[in-house]
Order: sequence, then structure tokens, then C-alpha cells
Amino acid sequence: MAKKKLNSLESLGGFVFSTDNNFDFNKEEATETAAPEDQLLEALFSNKGRGGKTVTVIRGFQGTESDLKVLGKKLKTKCGVGGTVKDGEIIIQGKYRDKIMEILKKDGFRVKRVGG
Repeated sequence: MAKKKLNSLESLGGFVFSTDNNFDFNKEEATETAAPEDQLLEALFSNKGRGGKTVTVIRGFQGTESDLKVLGKKLKTKCGVGGTVKDGEIIIQGKYRDKIMEILKKDGFRVKRVGG
């Protein structure tokens, strides 16, 4: 059986190394999700590293990963397209910036248009 190759620290599966003797290994980071009106999200188009395909990227969300995934799923459903939530960003396939901005504004988020 071949060994799995480790490409990043995430491949270690949550392994933590610390020189701090008082480090609590069982403590989870508990970040609260800020209220929508307290958040400024950025909506932009991008096609870098995607083979020329254009996507709409929403970034600047402050909150838990699960709340970000819920928001991403809502946007994908409303636009009727695919996408993903990765590295704290919501990536929606296609040019849906204006429609996404309207949806987010109705939910109480402040949204800033970035780029052309």
C-alpha cells in the first residue's frame, strides 16, 4: 500500500505542535458571526487560475465557517448555479455580481462592488 503524500499542513488532519506547556488542545476557536449590518462584503469578478472561466467572488465575511457555508448555499440556490466556499470566500460560477449584491442587500449586508 502506497503512503499518502502530504501537500499541506491541512493534510495532517488537525495535528497541532506547540512549545507552550499551557496550550489547551481541546479548545476550539469560537468566533461569533457579526450582524449583517456590521459587515462589509466585497463582490468581484475573477478568472485567474480558472481556465478563462469567470466567477463571482464574495469576500470579507466575518463569522463562523458554517454560517459562511449557509450563505454560500443560499446564493448558489438563488442564482441557480454551482459554486464553492473556500478560504473564507464564496465563489459562484458565472457573472452574477449584480444579482448577488441585491440578495445580500436584502439580507442587510453592506456590499461593495470591486473592479469593473
